[in-house]
Amino acid sequence: MNRRRPHEEEDGYERLHRKRRRVSENQEIEDRLESLILRVGEKSSSSLESNLEGLASVLEADLSTFRVKILRILTECAIRMPEKCTIYATLVGLLNAKNYNFGGEFVDYIVKTFKENLKCGKWNAARYCLRFISDLVNCHVLAASSLLTLLETLVDCANDDSVPQVRRDWFVFAVLATLPWVGRELYEKKESQLDHLLVTIEVFLNKRSKKHWPALKVWSVDTPHLQEEYLDCLWAQIKKLRQDNWSEKHIPRPYLAFDSILCEALQHTLPAIQPPLHNDGDTYPMPRVIFRMFDYTDCPDGPVLPGVHSIERFLIEEHLHNIIEAYHLERKECAAQLLCFPYKAKIPLEYCIVEIIFAELFNLPRPRYLEICYGSILIELCKLQPATMPQVLAQATEILFMRIDSMNVACFDRLVNWFSYHLSNFQYRWSWDDWEGCAQLDPEHPKPRFIKEVLSKCQRLSYHQRIKDMVPETLAAFVPLKAEPIYKYSMEGAGKKNR
Repeated sequence: MNRRRPHEEEDGYERLHRKRRRVSENQEIEDRLESLILRVGEKSSSSLESNLEGLASVLEADLSTFRVKILRILTECAIRMPEKCTIYATLVGLLNAKNYNFGGEFVDYIVKTFKENLKCGKWNAARYCLRFISDLVNCHVLAASSLLTLLETLVDCANDDSVPQVRRDWFVFAVLATLPWVGRELYEKKESQLDHLLVTIEVFLNKRSKKHWPALKVWSVDTPHLQEEYLDCLWAQIKKLRQDNWSEKHIPRPYLAFDSILCEALQHTLPAIQPPLHNDGDTYPMPRVIFRMFDYTDCPDGPVLPGVHSIERFLIEEHLHNIIEAYHLERKECAAQLLCFPYKAKIPLEYCIVEIIFAELFNLPRPRYLEICYGSILIELCKLQPATMPQVLAQATEILFMRIDSMNVACFDRLVNWFSYHLSNFQYRWSWDDWEGCAQLDPEHPKPRFIKEVLSKCQRLSYHQRIKDMVPETLAAFVPLKAEPIYKYSMEGAGKKNR
């Protein structure tokens, strides 16, 4: 016999309904918080400072319920959107000023994430973690001495001669790449300790082997642009930044507007961090040579291209590389994001973009992505910016053609593939008359060889008569022969062979 009262069964259903409704409401709040954190720093009718202040108040009110969610989202945003690092550091600084315990929990969480990325070999994510940790010093969340201890520990890893050089290089690169964000603060508060760190790095760089350098050069000569190894180039940029008293003009620093609030907050110290030991199965980022194609004399009137050893050049190039990495699977979105670069009014953006794309295309021993990826992005850029991008790309092609005599063979082939593909998308229009002088050169000279191979590729993408009609008479010798079918059974003597 059922002894339950009728209303007890109804209460069970009601409790289940209330539980489902509560879960649904919590999910909606979580989604709203995630959206607010993701979108902070985007274009808005309100100022960034007011948006940060409002978001900090919203997050503080929800800390008791969604603490873990907020920790995770802030950390993921800092890693996946490194260009907004200073915005999220400011947000954490404001939360730390309001809730010291949360600041401590966040420091523990970001350190844990940093260690996990090192252990799993996620080197870019680990570097962005280190950058974010460093920026927390600017927001008075971390003590400067605590950060310097961490940086010294990382540089000490580079002095271990028993591990591959690529591992040692990465630790030095990660520390150097962090200094543009926090160098000024360390200089003002811990100058002697910072100087000691830089001396240790300089000693490492001076004794470091660079046997790989010649094999990674795009050109065999260093004129007109020096082809620097990436660590040497970054070190020169850091030295220039140091001469300028650690002042740069590229990184947005929203925390300066909240200095009166942040300076009153209590600071935390980092726990002892020891990077994981090397394992034989670990893979590390490979060394590279910094590709240079333009200098300020190549750019017309307008914003000046930053010098090769200015830290702004490094910051701009890294940002553009990150955009390509994030959007390379969507060529239209990638092109749009490149052209929406936030500091485009201060630099000749089209020149910077073209140089970066060719740097990736010519990267040795192989490019990061398929060659056609870069070709398709350049086509979209020409469509989105028809007034300037085609002219810059034509100028780049002429520069590459003029220097083709000393170009690496692998890069020569990639240039042939890209140029023929690009021409096929723009009706094969090119100022071929400018290259008429190549007809007088030895047929095996790189310039005539380049023209011949480009026309051969174009014929595969079109047909013989089209290629023949577009080339002037002076270059007719470079046009490939018309491909004719061979009918095996109509050839002379074919019948006798088949008997």
